[in-house]
Amino acid sequence: MRTNVMLDDDLINEAIKLTGVKTKKDVISFALKELVAARKRHNILDLEGKIAFREDFDHKAMRENE
Repeated sequence: MRTNVMLDDDLINEAIKLTGVKTKKDVISFALKELVAARKRHNILDLEGKIAFREDFDHKAMRENE
């Protein structure tokens, strides 16, 4: 999707230095992916204490089956 936005040049340049990406487009895509991943992690943490596992659940055994 093409869009035009006014960006803070100092912020963009700092993000480029920190990430090592080459273009403004790449740094914006990188930032959006990071934002989405962070929110998904946060949403998973919201489930803490709300999921009841079986007494005999063995997560290590599940890994061995993969």
